[in-house]
Amino acid sequence: MPRSSVSSTGHNRISAAQRIGQALLEEISAGELRPGQRLEEIGLAHRFGVSRTPVREALSRLTAQGILVQGERRGVFVAQYTREELSLIFEAMHEIEAACARVVAQRLGLLSRTEIEAAQAECVKAAEAGDRTAYLRANEAFHMAIYRATGNPYLREIASEFRQRTGPFRAKKFDGPESLLLSARSHQALINDIFSEDSAAASKSMRDHMTTSFIQALKAN
Repeated sequence: MPRSSVSSTGHNRISAAQRIGQALLEEISAGELRPGQRLEEIGLAHRFGVSRTPVREALSRLTAQGILVQGERRGVFVAQYTREELSLIFEAMHEIEAACARVVAQRLGLLSRTEIEAAQAECVKAAEAGDRTAYLRANEAFHMAIYRATGNPYLREIASEFRQRTGPFRAKKFDGPESLLLSARSHQALINDIFSEDSAAASKSMRDHMTTSFIQALKAN
């Protein structure tokens, strides 16, 4: 997009900042931007075809959310955590994901069911192709579909934030085609329990899924 088209008005500048922020979030969630990696305003401005102002706004918002951190010297970096911090974050995320599955089982609608099934189909497709990057993005979309299916924007926001913050750490557990296939297969058991409308079974299934995921992620970090 030409620079003039996104910087001529305040409205366009805000839209550009949101677009940049969302793109960076997706890359962090998928592990494409690594913990500790520096994000430079000039490089991002060139990449997105904008001035440095919307880039600065996007980085500022992500820093406020704890997804990025300000370095001691000039520069913004993808957040890094100690193993202890990561364990505590995963513990909180574990509870939130289980709550999402429980709520979805209680109020699942046809549209949400279709969206979850479509997201799972993309996961299977990427896993069978051995495409790690595509799988990471499809996996994020799968969980986001579950969050949306809760019908609770506050629960969705909290769950999304934890997923975005832990993306680079969870991505490390996928070290080969077999790990992608195992993850995709575990989704199906989870889907079956959610679609059964048994909230207790759905919550337990998500706990089992996330426990396995977190153990693998901690081992990889």
